[in-house]
Amino acid sequence: MERTFSKIKNDILGKKYSLSVVCVNKKKSRELNKKYRKKDKATNVLSFALRENMGEIILCPTVIKREAKKFGRTFDQFLGFLVIHGMLHLKGMKHSSTMEEAEKKYCIK
Repeated sequence: MERTFSKIKNDILGKKYSLSVVCVNKKKSRELNKKYRKKDKATNVLSFALRENMGEIILCPTVIKREAKKFGRTFDQFLGFLVIHGMLHLKGMKHSSTMEEAEKKYCIK
């Protein structure tokens, strides 16, 4: 799976883009979401562009596990979707039908 995400990362963000993916607990997710998005709750994924060719995706496995069931996906399926979702945000995409099409293109079946 790692090689597949590496290929997807290179396709979306480019080979020279440095991407880190971090998992945090609900408390840290809530703290970051409140600080940067003014939403006082834990969230599944946050994306931060750190420099021109560097970014970070922050995931909260506890929230992802709960939400995966709600969306009828396994934990791994939803986690993969969220990593791709985060990469697309780092590319500059906003929530839209264009973003949804890109998510469908890259999501691993």
